[in-house]
Order: sequence, then structure tokens, then C-alpha cells
Amino acid sequence: MKKLFILVLLVLVTGHRHMDARKFSVSTNVMDYINLGTLNLEASYGFSQHWSLNAGAKFNPFTFKLKDDGSQMQNRQQSYEIGVRLWPWHVFSGWWIAGKAKYQEYNRGGIFSGKTEEGDGFGIGFSAGYSYMVHPNLNLEFGLGLWTGIKKYAVYDCPSCGLTLESGTKGFILPNELLLSLVYVF
Repeated sequence: MKKLFILVLLVLVTGHRHMDARKFSVSTNVMDYINLGTLNLEASYGFSQHWSLNAGAKFNPFTFKLKDDGSQMQNRQQSYEIGVRLWPWHVFSGWWIAGKAKYQEYNRGGIFSGKTEEGDGFGIGFSAGYSYMVHPNLNLEFGLGLWTGIKKYAVYDCPSCGLTLESGTKGFILPNELLLSLVYVF
């Protein structure tokens, strides 16, 4: 038993360099906070030298009152996504391209007009970007993305009146990401 314990201890000590590889990351996109305070988090697992598995969530419960007349603006949402990234050089550093599946429940309006749209969207997204290594455990990430799919929606005349102007199901292609993310790699 003593020999087995020493053998396991030696394997752990001598294998430490291999185990020290950067396999996980957690990130947050600063641009989402600028988008009316959307909270966001993404976790990644590098399962090979060139591939990572990513899962993320966004949440925005905020409504902003504009004037005393009841006008408001919001980009409320909860969205969930899972996907993969291809890193041509090495996982968590350099250029990357990504694909993902995404679900979003949203309610947005009052930003460019008084109308409000709410609904659910399902689809796939594609993005590309670059991860700049600031420190061995900190990256700064830049990227752009689009997503496409089907949404079930309703459009209202104003955020609070409830008068339905249009509803239905239709396809869409929308910008998905404008990334300026802080990434912690461990």
C-alpha cells in the first residue's frame, strides 16, 4: 500500500507539467454591458489543441423609464447558447472561428421607435475573432458574429399599452455578437 501511494504521488508530481495545460476559461463581454446592462457569462473547455466547447448565457431584466409620459426602453432577454470553436494555432490564443446553437426569449422596444417586439428565437450562429494574450491567465478577445433561425413574435404599439400590431413566426438573420471580452484562462 505504501508503494502504491508513493507511485501515485510520483505520477502526480512528475506529470504536473502536462496537467498544467490551460483547459478552461470563463469570459464576459463588455459590449453586452453597454447594451442596456445585459449580464453575460461564457465558459469554455479546451478538449484538444485546436478545439474548445463553449456554453454561455445572457440575462437582461432592466427597463428604463424615459419620461413622465410612460415611455420606456428595454432590451430584456434571457438567452442560452452552446457551440464549438476552432483555434488554428492553439486553444485560447490567436484567431478562431465558431459555430453554435442558440435560444433567446426577448422583449425589446422604445430604443429607435415606440414599438415593442417580444418573442422566442431559435437558431444557429457563426462568429470569428481573435484572442490576445495579455497575461498567462488573462486574454482580451475581439470578435463579430451573426445568427439565423426562426422566431415566434408579437409586435406591440408601445411598451405598456398592449395593442398588438402583428404576430407570427418568421425566419431572421441578425447580428449576434460584437465581442470585446475579458477572458480568464485556468
